[in-house]
Amino acid sequence: MFPAIRRLQSWAERRLPALTRYKRPESLPIALHRRRIYIVPTGFGAGFTVLLLVMMVGSLNYTNNAALLLTCLLGAASVSSMLVAFRSLNGLHLTAIRQGNAIAGEPLAVQLVFSGGDHPHASVHADMDAQTDAFAVPADGETLVTLNLATSRRGWQHLPRIKLWSNWPLGLFHAWSWIHPDQAVLVWPQPETAGPPPVLPGEQGLRQRLRQGEDIAALRDYRAGDPQRHIAWKSSARHETLLVKDFEQPESREEWRLDWRHLPQLAPEARISRLARWLGEAEAAGRTTSLWLPDEEIGPGHGRSHYARCMNALARLP
Repeated sequence: MFPAIRRLQSWAERRLPALTRYKRPESLPIALHRRRIYIVPTGFGAGFTVLLLVMMVGSLNYTNNAALLLTCLLGAASVSSMLVAFRSLNGLHLTAIRQGNAIAGEPLAVQLVFSGGDHPHASVHADMDAQTDAFAVPADGETLVTLNLATSRRGWQHLPRIKLWSNWPLGLFHAWSWIHPDQAVLVWPQPETAGPPPVLPGEQGLRQRLRQGEDIAALRDYRAGDPQRHIAWKSSARHETLLVKDFEQPESREEWRLDWRHLPQLAPEARISRLARWLGEAEAAGRTTSLWLPDEEIGPGHGRSHYARCMNALARLP
């Protein structure tokens, strides 16, 4: 009997929301009310109902007032639990959605912000992509619910339908509702696994830094440990302190100028993957990077925020 009840419940969960106008994506905020909350008995609730019927028939047959009173009390408690299950969802609001950052192929953390309204909501469950998270929302308060969204490719990805349900408080009734936020999240491109480092054109990749080398750059005050052959004796004779010859030599520049136009031999998706890898390597090494794309140019910068801005720009490319 219980498998039949579960099949009926599954059928109702699929069909009842499809018969309403709430099956289409909706803009935020989304509020749950009586027209979009559905309730069916659980398997345990159906069995409990059969037990109450047997108790009622037996108490009436044997004229047992105590048993009849117990049956009525249990029946009233079960009906009250249906109202409590309904109220656990009624008045719940989805007010905002926040997304994390993830590369294509990795789960993307999505935070749902729920507000409680004028009464608390206990033991609510949110289902998305075969994962469930339980939460409670206090009256006039907010709760963050984090769910992981599976990703497969870069770019904008729309959120799937999310099921909110509750069996609170006795597990006799299953109350549920569907929400479908009209919102998309941005997925970063997947970097290539290996490849050449970025090539800096000509002398633009070199800079001069004052240090020991072959060419004299300047004179500075003598410091303990400087070789005597570097002392500028003639210039020191005209000053009160010893002066030492300082030298310069070329050193690799820290900035990586990443340019879409420098990869003409690659297909567009391969270019995006290579630029994503270079951005990741620069972020790991703490290098300054700039990025040129056909529809956007990002100036030099470093740090997590600059990396995220560049990866977002790559993810938005057509």
